[in-house]
Amino acid sequence: MTSDLNNYDRVEFPRDFVWGAATASYQIEGATEEDGRSESIWDRFCATPGKVLNGDSGKVADDHYHRWREDIGLMRQLGFKAYRFSIAWPRILPQGRGEVNQKGLDFYDRLVDGLLEAGIAPYATLYHWDLPQVLQDQGGWPARDTAYAYAEYTEAVLKRLGDRVKGWITHNEPWCVAFLGYRDGHHAPGLTDPRLAVSSVHHLLLSHGLAMPIIRQYAPQAQVGITLNLAVYHPARPGNAADELAVKRADCEQNRLFLDPLFKGVYPEDHALMQELAPTLVQPGDLEIINVPGDFLGINYYTRTVLQADAQDPQKVREVHPEGIYTTMGWEVYPEGLYQLLTRVQREYPSHYYITENGASTDDRPNASGQVVDELRQNYLRAHLSQARRAIDAGVQLDGYFAWSLLDNFEWAWGYDRRFGLTYVDYATQERIIKNSGYWYSDVIKANGFDK
Repeated sequence: MTSDLNNYDRVEFPRDFVWGAATASYQIEGATEEDGRSESIWDRFCATPGKVLNGDSGKVADDHYHRWREDIGLMRQLGFKAYRFSIAWPRILPQGRGEVNQKGLDFYDRLVDGLLEAGIAPYATLYHWDLPQVLQDQGGWPARDTAYAYAEYTEAVLKRLGDRVKGWITHNEPWCVAFLGYRDGHHAPGLTDPRLAVSSVHHLLLSHGLAMPIIRQYAPQAQVGITLNLAVYHPARPGNAADELAVKRADCEQNRLFLDPLFKGVYPEDHALMQELAPTLVQPGDLEIINVPGDFLGINYYTRTVLQADAQDPQKVREVHPEGIYTTMGWEVYPEGLYQLLTRVQREYPSHYYITENGASTDDRPNASGQVVDELRQNYLRAHLSQARRAIDAGVQLDGYFAWSLLDNFEWAWGYDRRFGLTYVDYATQERIIKNSGYWYSDVIKANGFDK
């Protein structure tokens, strides 16, 4: 642990700190063909051979659509103060826009009421990647019209739930939506065109800006923000010009391409493709819409990335994996990066912040006595929470922490092969078993901190 954490024997958090966990609709709900829900781009992607490991899909997932009461019971048992979930657009507007499916809204209505009855504050994410397939067929996020369809969807949801949800997040990780979905082909809809990816960036951000006044209208009491998966990049050889340039370029595309328009109303000048497309992509007034102030920025952090440029061709860059502890995702456990990230955004993009995702994938299973002993995850959470407290001491306005995830779940292109949950899920029987890390986190919440 870093030296300035040695000044006290206990890590404690502000009295009103928000404690919870996060999930996403397609990863846990299942019931993909029930109560009027239409096909999403992830349903189509999963049905495409070779796209998802083992041919897995979210068709059943954790069956949360039917087991939500049980899952609220888990949260209540663990003492959660808040729960971050996402809403499935195909359940609300099966055609992407137009007629509202009341049965879809009814599900989230029951969920929100159940959370409130349990004393758990709902934090809802409007978009966590499950675009209606019908909208993808009409162009998807590269098409400007999708931003306006999203505004319609936002209004439909807010009219029903705006009076009871404490926090609203417009988008989860738009970088992943744009670049993994439209440039790299690793996520739905599986396309590989950099120009489509950059167009998607702009329309995702535009849709965020269009949604903000709608949310303010129907939920004036709520906090509103967006969640970004911000990255910490380090050069493999500090001081090496090629490595430092690689870090700057990566930071531009992962971080500043989103932070600058949201907080400063401009796109970074050093993102060449955005500057090339901007004259036709960015219409007058767009950046003013995107730049509308939010109440907080959600930050998802898991690891850092170390980059090294090729000695012969500096344009070729590879990731370097230093010695250390790694999760089953192949991600280095690097808690210091959370402190570096939080202090950086507070300095350059001042706001209030929530850590909206943070967690570790491990392959722990129930032992002979039925316990799930996941020491790596418990140590991961402890180390990252220590760095979060350190950031607060340094002046960061960090208001809450949502562990990823409440449940083991469908992990996108990895299917069910990776487990992030505080709760183990037997996918064959849907049995839930709270892991040791879940009990430890519960103790942290109850005590609002932990002994070093």
